[in-house]
Amino acid sequence: MISVIFDLDGTLVDSEPNYYESGRRTLERHGVPDFTWEQHSRFIGIGTLETLEILKERHGLDAPVEQLLAEQNAAYLELARAHTEAFPEMRTFVELLHARGVPMAVASGSSREAIDAVLAGTGLDALLTTVVSAEEVARGKPAPDVFLEAARRLGAAPADCVVVEDAAPGALAAHAAGMDCLAVPYVPDTAGDPAFAGAGLLFAGGQREFSARTAHAWLFSRTSS
Repeated sequence: MISVIFDLDGTLVDSEPNYYESGRRTLERHGVPDFTWEQHSRFIGIGTLETLEILKERHGLDAPVEQLLAEQNAAYLELARAHTEAFPEMRTFVELLHARGVPMAVASGSSREAIDAVLAGTGLDALLTTVVSAEEVARGKPAPDVFLEAARRLGAAPADCVVVEDAAPGALAAHAAGMDCLAVPYVPDTAGDPAFAGAGLLFAGGQREFSARTAHAWLFSRTSS
């Protein structure tokens, strides 16, 4: 049986504005007042810890990365609990798969606390009960660890899993895990990234183009072929 593994941020939910704002606040607190959305967008798909390690070195921050991570996670949780939207077509896709009994998991670079808060706040926690955070594995995306752990918890072979991703590092991680990828780029301008070239299905226009029924039909035509 096919299993489906979802990335969370930018794929199931539009959490990037909250991640940007929490990162901007954290960097401003440590003397970097001009962190822009454009700069943030270069880190979409990369885990918060890895992002902060890069930014700490780039800006010569004195604070330990563990402190920066704790501060950003606290700011993010405050924002996420106040407001996080699930993409409507993605919610429909999850509901269609759930109705067919398809095993599903969430595998994300976010902290477990952040994942749980977002899933609970959107009501997706009732449908997506298997969750893996990059905090629980040795390496974050683009390494395959988080997807391989999700497959293990689902009791599925990697070759029987399809990953739903919005970012190039996640698409690379899916490929490295030996899994097919359904790609919905959060930033449509990145659709031509070589990382997406091997995707089994690419919605080049991103969420505005994504169709739950098209994705559902592709998934089951793929499994029956």
